[in-house]
Amino acid sequence: MLELIVSAVEDRSARGIAAAVSRLVSAGTLPSGARLPTVRDVARQLGISPTTVSEAWRSLARAGAIQTRGRSGTFVRTPALPRRRLRYAQLGARVGAPAGPAATGGAAPSCDLSTGVPDFDLLPSITTALGRIGDARLTNSYLDEPVLPRLEAVLRERWPFPPPQLTVVDGALDAIDRVTASVVRFGDHVLIENPAFPPLLDLLETVGATVVGVPLDAAGLRPDALAEALSCAPVALYLQPRAHNPTGVSMTRRRADELARVLARHPGVTVIEDDHAGDIASAPPVSLGRRLPERTVHVRSFSKSHGPDLRLAALGGPAELVTAVSDRRMLGPGWSSRLLQAVLLELLTDPATGAQVEHARDEYARRRRTLLAALAARGVVATAADGINLWMSVADQQVAMLTLAAHGIAVAPGAPFEISPLDTDHVRLTVGLVRDGYDQLADVLAEAAGTPHRGSGARSRPHPRGWR
Repeated sequence: MLELIVSAVEDRSARGIAAAVSRLVSAGTLPSGARLPTVRDVARQLGISPTTVSEAWRSLARAGAIQTRGRSGTFVRTPALPRRRLRYAQLGARVGAPAGPAATGGAAPSCDLSTGVPDFDLLPSITTALGRIGDARLTNSYLDEPVLPRLEAVLRERWPFPPPQLTVVDGALDAIDRVTASVVRFGDHVLIENPAFPPLLDLLETVGATVVGVPLDAAGLRPDALAEALSCAPVALYLQPRAHNPTGVSMTRRRADELARVLARHPGVTVIEDDHAGDIASAPPVSLGRRLPERTVHVRSFSKSHGPDLRLAALGGPAELVTAVSDRRMLGPGWSSRLLQAVLLELLTDPATGAQVEHARDEYARRRRTLLAALAARGVVATAADGINLWMSVADQQVAMLTLAAHGIAVAPGAPFEISPLDTDHVRLTVGLVRDGYDQLADVLAEAAGTPHRGSGARSRPHPRGWR
């Protein structure tokens, strides 16, 4: 390994060394996971200062080519997963229209319930808000504050705890990605609910985290399971306080207090909350930040309540961490569009829009209740306490999906949501898109829930090393 690197270096400057190693990594000559020689060994062989090699290593680390794991050494970083291997890519399975009446039996309409998106017709219109903004000059300098002052004031009023610092980014997953980059290092243990949101699992796998799943019940993350999982010395806990995707569970305030007491004995754990459902959640806002404000990062999304294309989420938490996120953004996008921020401000302060969002919240609750009741009457076990998703137990995931596909219905498979196997197979469907035909749909779903079948094949790819 040492000879390979030394022979590839033509320019012995830091830039030249970094370029040579980068070429070896790109060509696969230095495979992912390979341990690099020490800085001193490389410097000795090249006859240069260790400082020069250290600078080259830092450049490679910033570029994502290598990663330092403390005393364990420096390693070639594992490349990002190709899309076909991402859990996220497994969720959007679409089925075509049924072949004809015989395919559906007239039981249910052809529809895609795999998406997890809100009903467009329940989103408020932004036309009026855009008209009120007009051609307002919102930005005069690249150095303006990243959040409109009036919007920040409104957000602080709505926050579940007084955030030391607050900013706005381009959606909830963007916020979590940026916080993760500041908190999690390669090989760190992190805790997360099991089941969990597949894109977050993809993100954590990409950064090389060791993910430990923690089960939840009807009130949220289980305190006893959290206490046990904390024995692995994690650096972060990820949770969805309301309308958990996929189960629909919303954490109670009592449960939040219980979890905070458990975490109080582990001061090195940063809590990262994804309130993705926002204003369409039926449960009131809740956060561990009420008890642990100095290490709780709360993310509030407005995509499901006010429109996915706003691409805005608020991020509030410890000043040092939120400031680090804001500072790093100055080297990329700089800030989230202040024009879109102004639109969001108008929507949040407009009484008519507030009434529309309240109607959407009530309508989603009606749809959940109606389909859950129809399924319960047919002996189907499902949860959908909040939000827009329904998590249904099935005897066999593959058989259930094929049965539904034959009726022209697409749902998301349950396996990509699992960190470790659950007691039974599941599928997730977006109940928020179901406007009517509940009895007919429940008949088909009950058929899909079915009885165990053998020989249906693997449910998903094996879990990678480092997962529990």
